[in-house]
Amino acid sequence: MRLRTLPLAAASGAALLAAGLLPAHASANTPASAQEGSVGAADLLAKVTSCSQISNGKYKTDDETSATVPVCGKNGAVFWKADMDIDCDGQRTTNCNENRDPWYQDDTAFHQSDGKALKAESLPYVVVPSSSSIWNYSGAGIKGGGVVAVIYNNKVEYAVVGDTGPTKIIGEASYATAKGLGIDPDPATGGADSGVTYILFKNSKVSPIESHSAAVSLGDQLAKQFLANN
Repeated sequence: MRLRTLPLAAASGAALLAAGLLPAHASANTPASAQEGSVGAADLLAKVTSCSQISNGKYKTDDETSATVPVCGKNGAVFWKADMDIDCDGQRTTNCNENRDPWYQDDTAFHQSDGKALKAESLPYVVVPSSSSIWNYSGAGIKGGGVVAVIYNNKVEYAVVGDTGPTKIIGEASYATAKGLGIDPDPATGGADSGVTYILFKNSKVSPIESHSAAVSLGDQLAKQFLANN
C-alpha cells in the first residue's frame, strides 16, 4: 500500500521521456516494448469512449488535484482514464528501494506464490484505490492478480492488480508497467500526466501472479471477449 505524504514532483512534460532514453536497469522479465497480445489499442479504446459511472464519487489523480476521475462500468470490465504515478513498492531491487523512492514501502497488498512481496521493477502491475465509500474494488469483481489492460500512446500492456493505494487517489502502476509503455519509470520524478487508460477485467486471476507471460496470455483472451461483448 502506498500512502504519499509529499506531493508528486513528477507531473511535468519531462516525465514523458522517449523509451530509448529510459534507464536500462530492468530485469530480463520486464517487457522491452508493449504491443502485447493481438488486440490493438485503438480497438480497446473504441469501447471506452463513454462512461457509465459505477463509483459513488470521483477520484483525484494526485493530492493537490481536484476529484475528476470516475470508475466506469462495462460488460466484463471496469475502467478509468487517469495519469500514471510510479509504484516502486515490494521487494528491493536496483531501481526500487528507499534511496530511489521517497515513498518506498517493502510490501505490496498482494503477494507472489511464495508469499513474498511483488517486484515492481520487473512485474507490470496496477494499483487500485483501497476500498472506501467512493468505490469497493472487490465488490466490483476486481481481485488481486486480476488482469488489467493498460493503454498509453497507442500501446497495450497487460498487467495484474498488484497493490492498493490511498482511498481518494487513482492512477498508479509499477515501474515495469511504465517502462514497458515508454513512460519514465523513475519513482521520484517519472510518470505520465494524463492519457493512460486502465481496463480491469472482472473475476479474472493470473496464476501465479508473478508470471507476466500468463498475464499476457489471459489478457489477450479477455480483451477479445471484451471487444465481442461491448
